[in-house]
Amino acid sequence: MIDYIQKGGLLMWPILACSIIAIGVFAERLFYLHRATIHVGEFLKGLSNLVRRRNFAEALHESAGTPGPVARVIHTAIIRHDAPRSELREIVQEAGQLEVPKLERFLGVLATIAFLAPLLGLLGTVAGMIDAFGTISSHGGYATVTELSAGVYKSLLTTAAGLVVATPTFVAYSYLSSRVNTMLHDMERAGIEIVHMLTDSEPLSGIISFQQPAGKSAGDVSRD
Repeated sequence: MIDYIQKGGLLMWPILACSIIAIGVFAERLFYLHRATIHVGEFLKGLSNLVRRRNFAEALHESAGTPGPVARVIHTAIIRHDAPRSELREIVQEAGQLEVPKLERFLGVLATIAFLAPLLGLLGTVAGMIDAFGTISSHGGYATVTELSAGVYKSLLTTAAGLVVATPTFVAYSYLSSRVNTMLHDMERAGIEIVHMLTDSEPLSGIISFQQPAGKSAGDVSRD
């Protein structure tokens, strides 16, 4: 591999650097998205039981202990559970917007490398062809096949290296983008459902109250 880099010229080093950066970004984003992914249906089902019982302390503890942007959006809504529906929608929307940059972090770097690597390879191709024609002109318009092949070989190496880096980088970018879009959809779904839970649920009345209704005296109770 080092031999190919040396024969390809100076532009092989930027292409190699692009490949190292792409691998590092892909590994970091893959690990982050793996940790942030949860089963939204089961998580919301568990929270719905707590919200129906108005056990917001336990719901906050459950959402705070769950990693990922979906849980953070839900946690933000539960904190303001007494707010009206319109305000809760705004709270959920703002919390989701704050999570988007975290999910899309470094994806632009992968997209840039996917476009930059072939351009570097093309630049190497042009440099190799210039070298080949320079050899011809230095020999008065005549050059051996061996002398010409050096410049052509150099141009082919850089082109191949650029495509080898760009192709998997673009595939990695597309895969991570699809994972991010799926998580954004989960956040929207969770935000809608938690707003419905908080505004439509009522406390379960399983306890008998012995307090007298307001405005009713003890004498009225005895006559009843």
